[in-house]
Amino acid sequence: MVVKKAIFPVAGLGTRFLPATKAQPKEMLPVVDKPLIQYAVEEAYAAGVREMIFVTGRHKRPIEDHFDMTFELEVALEQAGKAELLRVVRSVKPHDMECIYVRQAQALGLGHAVLCGQRLVGNEPFAVLLADDLMAGEPPVLRQMVEQFKEWRASILAVQEVPADHTRRYGIVAGNAVNERVVDVTRIVEKPAPEDAPSRLGVAGRYILTPGVFHEIASQPRGVGGEIQLTDGIASLLRREKVFAYRYEGTRYDCGSKDGWLQANVELALQNPELKDGFRNYLKTLAL
Repeated sequence: MVVKKAIFPVAGLGTRFLPATKAQPKEMLPVVDKPLIQYAVEEAYAAGVREMIFVTGRHKRPIEDHFDMTFELEVALEQAGKAELLRVVRSVKPHDMECIYVRQAQALGLGHAVLCGQRLVGNEPFAVLLADDLMAGEPPVLRQMVEQFKEWRASILAVQEVPADHTRRYGIVAGNAVNERVVDVTRIVEKPAPEDAPSRLGVAGRYILTPGVFHEIASQPRGVGGEIQLTDGIASLLRREKVFAYRYEGTRYDCGSKDGWLQANVELALQNPELKDGFRNYLKTLAL
């Protein structure tokens, strides 16, 4: 079974970054020199995904433009002999990658956003990537998960240990350890209070799901926050199918928060071959 399709829920308003997100999508916020959504798409592409399904809303046109051909820019770069910049621009959307856009008319939650992609996914396994979570791993985190999916042929959730007082921010899973990285999930709860959390394993923004989850999501009543929760759909799927949690190798930056976004910019700049030396020297001059 090959994972060829990925859903990117990008309809959110990004209110935590106002006024920067008043006229641009939060997914287009740059980290060093690439927007958040491009990091997620590149991660999916590296995992073998070729069909990118963006669940969008109003004011998300810049995402479509970013992955479209920019004829005038390419001609200008070509005429100026800027071959390297031309290569960078053209690499945003490889020729064998397809981008499809579907509207989420109402912000009814992550589960509803995933459901919006059902007709495009069909009866195939698929990935879900939340661009807010910038994942840095080698190999890329979704590729690690695809390898797990090939072995288990069941839904795979990326998880990490979270502090007890952060459980209200995550879907929390519990289950039986299969090995040091894989857990056979028996329970998943959306944003529980610390005293109600079944563990400290929080779901990060990467999923590989079987198509059976669509029926479960569609059958759910509104959950936490009055929204249709993906977590509730997965909890229901557990009654019919195996679901595994995978402790990925890598670092997650919560770029839905200003702190996490700033951390990602600093750490990725320090890994950038062109920037790292000068930027590190600059940081040393600061009286921190």
